[in-house]
Amino acid sequence: MTSILVATNIIREHGEGAGRVKALKGVSLSLEPGELTLLMGPSGSGKTTLLSILGCILSPTSGKLVVNGIDTEGLTPEQLADIRRKNIGYAFQSYNLFPTLTAIENVLLALDVRGFASSAATDMATAALKAVGLSHRLKAYPRTMSGGEQQRVAIARALAGSPGLILADEPTAALDAENGLAVMALIQQLARDKSRAVLAVTHDHRTLPYADRIVTIEDGLIVGDRRQQSTNEPQKKQPAPGQH
Repeated sequence: MTSILVATNIIREHGEGAGRVKALKGVSLSLEPGELTLLMGPSGSGKTTLLSILGCILSPTSGKLVVNGIDTEGLTPEQLADIRRKNIGYAFQSYNLFPTLTAIENVLLALDVRGFASSAATDMATAALKAVGLSHRLKAYPRTMSGGEQQRVAIARALAGSPGLILADEPTAALDAENGLAVMALIQQLARDKSRAVLAVTHDHRTLPYADRIVTIEDGLIVGDRRQQSTNEPQKKQPAPGQH
């Protein structure tokens, strides 16, 4: 099985001179298709820096990163952005939806950035929203949605265009328990696709049963990496959060 992403001995330093700090001290990590990996660790451990490097937003000071078979070493910011657009989908804690756009328009915007033609993009956006249980909310604006629904739109946006890697940053942090667990069940279900790897950064220990693998980072180093049998099997159809 070919890894979707392989990071080898990633080092990232911030600052200059005496104030120079190593945020990452030699991190190696591979992400496999069909798996949901949780990245956990205390504040300041290097989670956000590592997520930014894996997502081709930051470049490592040294080390090697291969995404979908593409070696990123020596690439320009424009080339990294191209890899990001074509291979990586993001879901953020704060959703980052455009308030003046409907659900489907938010997803279409992501597809436009990724270079998909408008004729195919509408079908793809509709399919992505259907996959997250929002086929009935295509024309809804964010202000009319619950937090769980907004997060589902953000996940649909990350999913649109079928990128090989989905990165989620604290996807349950802004949600109550019921909506948070419903969103995790959805992410777990999406991670079952054998063409896709999913990595979620989280502090929420309620999400642990949904993971296939739990990676722990402390002080810029991976200190734990264990696989487990997820105990929360994804349901065939999840109820839409906020629809009670």
